[in-house]
Parts: sequence; structure tokens; C-alpha cells
Amino acid sequence: MNWFNIFKAVILGVVEGITEWLPISSTGHLILVDEFIKLQATPAFKEMFNVVIQLGAILAVCVIYFHKLNPFSTQKNEIEKKETWNLWGKVIVGILPAMVIGLPLDDFFEAHFHKFLPIALMLIIYGVLFILVENHVKGQKPKCTDLNNFTYKAALVVGVAQILSLMPGTSRSGVTILAALLIGCSRYVAAEYSFFLSIPVMFGASGIKLLKFFAGGNSFTGEEFLILLVGCLVAFAVSILAIKFLLNFIKTNDFKPFGWYRIILGAFLIVYWLAAK
Repeated sequence: MNWFNIFKAVILGVVEGITEWLPISSTGHLILVDEFIKLQATPAFKEMFNVVIQLGAILAVCVIYFHKLNPFSTQKNEIEKKETWNLWGKVIVGILPAMVIGLPLDDFFEAHFHKFLPIALMLIIYGVLFILVENHVKGQKPKCTDLNNFTYKAALVVGVAQILSLMPGTSRSGVTILAALLIGCSRYVAAEYSFFLSIPVMFGASGIKLLKFFAGGNSFTGEEFLILLVGCLVAFAVSILAIKFLLNFIKTNDFKPFGWYRIILGAFLIVYWLAAK
């Protein structure tokens, strides 16, 4: 048993738990962290690990929002149950573009853009976009301040924008939040819808990645299973803290600090990449 690998899984779980919900790109950070803290495993396992570790993060959303997302709750009246079903309907509409357009392109982006420089560039580009969008909406009163008023049309727009997150370094939560802000949603609504949209997306992505992993003739060793389990559990615990932090933060702040973080990190990584050549 390589206990240093378990320690690395803890670090990767912390990174996943923080970066999955803050709009700074979880996959991008996991790939970049592996540049400095290399998990001693096969390329196939690491590729699968970077996606399936998201299951721990997504379970945090399911736990935090269990009541809000449960249309069968006995504590809800009929109107509230109907509103919950409507919310799930909007989530389904939001994932359709990713299923129809994004899924066939996933392997292409994985093969060509899971690299250092594209990730750094996307960090900078979307960092600038966050600052520009926040400047654009500054002083404007949001048209949608409640998820019950979030329309199916808005769900489709955000779902189309989500396709852009196929590019590593973009951030799924980041691009969906940007789209929601641009169509008039409050920061809180934008963040919550992004959370809910991630549930089927990440469960589906993890399931597909596991199927590809096993279909490729791979299997888990006992150590690899433990690495994946530890990563998911740590990601779950850290995600609960990260989600609560973000929701409290945006009550009195905008997303600009995340934009500046992305720009600074991206610039640092480009300098590092050039120096390493």
C-alpha cells in the first residue's frame, strides 16, 4: 500500500471540493495539481479519477438541498410539490444541450485540450469575462430573484452555455453562472441553478467515464479503489463547506474576486509553462 498516494487523494479531494462549486474550474485544477503532485497510477485510472471524484462533490448538493429537491416530501403542500417538479423540469431542459451536442464532442476535447496551456488560457479568458459581466450588470435590478420564476427558456439558454465547459479550464459552474447573470438572474439564483444542473450532468459524466474505464479492459486494484473512495469522501466534506461559503459570499459580494483569481493563476501558469520549455 502506497500511503503517499492516499495523502495525494486527500489533497485532490480538497481541490475538487473547493473548485467544483467556486467558478474556477475543478477539472482544470485537478489536471494542474497533478502536474506538481503526481498520483502514482495508470493514465486510464487518473483520467477516470479526475471525473468520478465529482460524485463526492455532487452528493454534497443532494444532502444540502434534499428537502428542496424532493417532490415527494410529506412536509410540502401540493403547490410546493408542483414547484419542485417544475424545478426538475427546468434542470432536464438545461441538460439537453449537453447531452445532444456536448456528449459527442467530449472525447475530442479530452484528447486535444486537456493540456497545460489551453487550461491557463481559459482561466484567463473567463476570468476577464467574469469582470466584464459583473461590470455590465452592476446597478441593474435582477429580473429573476427566485427559482420559481426561472423560466424554461432561461434553463435552455444556460444549458446551451454549459456546452462551453467542455473546454478544460472553463468551469461548468462558471459558464452557467455567467449565462444566468447575463439573462437577468440574481447571483443567488444563478448559483443555485448551477448547483442543481450539475446533479444529472455529473452523475452522467461519472457513469460514462466508469463504463469507458471498464470497457477498456481496466479494473480497480484494492489500492486504487481506496484512492477513489478517499478522494470522493474528502470532496463531499469539503464541498459542503464550499457551497455554504459561496452562497454566503455572494449575498454581499460579486464574482469579480474569482475573475481576478483566474487571471492571476492563468498568468502564473503561462510563465511556468514557458520557463519549463
